Amino acid sequence: MAKVNEVTITADKVYKRKLFVRLAKIIVLMLLAIISITYFVLYMINNGAGFTIRVDRELTNSNIFLTLDESAKKKSLTRSLTSKSVDYMDNISINWIDQDVDTQAVGTHNGDNYYAYTFFLVNAGDEIINYWYEVDIEDTLLNLDEAIRVMIFRNGEKTVYAKLNSSTKKPEEGTKAFFKTGIPVLEEVRNFSPKDKDRFTVVVWIEGDDPDCNNELIGGGIKMSMKITEERIER
Repeated sequence: MAKVNEVTITADKVYKRKLFVRLAKIIVLMLLAIISITYFVLYMINNGAGFTIRVDRELTNSNIFLTLDESAKKKSLTRSLTSKSVDYMDNISINWIDQDVDTQAVGTHNGDNYYAYTFFLVNAGDEIINYWYEVDIEDTLLNLDEAIRVMIFRNGEKTVYAKLNSSTKKPEEGTKAFFKTGIPVLEEVRNFSPKDKDRFTVVVWIEGDDPDCNNELIGGGIKMSMKITEERIER
C-alpha cells in the first residue's frame, strides 16, 4: 500500500507542476499582449503625424489658407500644415518657456519640454468672412490632459487654456477653461477681410504647478490637432 500512496502523491505533484507551468505560460502571454497593445498605442500617439493645422476638409471652396511665409505668396499657400512633434515631455512651469516664443521663429520651434509652432492664416478671397479656430485632443493616455496647457498667441494676444481644477471645478489661475472635453480651444474671429493675415503661435506643455500634475500621469501621452472653419457672412 505504501508504494501505491507514493505513486499517487508523485502523480499529484506532477499534475500540479504541469498546471502551474501552463498557468504561468498563459499569464506571460497575457502580459505580452497587454505590453504589445500599450506599445502600439504609445507608438501611434508618439510616432504618428505631428501636430497638424488644417482648414476644414468640408470647405472645398474656402477662401482661407495657411502659410509659413509672412509675405503670404500664392505659391506658399496651403490648406494643411504638419509640425514636428515632441516625443517626450517632462513637466515644467510656464515661466520656463522662452519669453519671445511667439516671435522667435515661424514653423516648428520646440523648446525644452514644450511644443511651439508659428504659422499665418490668410484670407485669399474677395469676401469678408468670420472663422473659427479649434484645438482638438485626438488621443490621450492616463488622463494627461488634466495637466496640459495650451497657449495660443493670435497677433500677439496671448490666452492660456487649461482643464478645470478637478477638486474645485474652477479654472486654474491665469487660464481660460477648456471649451469642453476633447476640445480645449474653440474661438471665433469676426470680420476677417480680404488680404488680412493673422499670425498664430501654438504652445503646449505639461504644467508642473497644476494640482492635477502627479505621478499618475507618468507614461501618459497626448495627440492634438487644430482646425480652421470658415463662416461666410450673408450680406
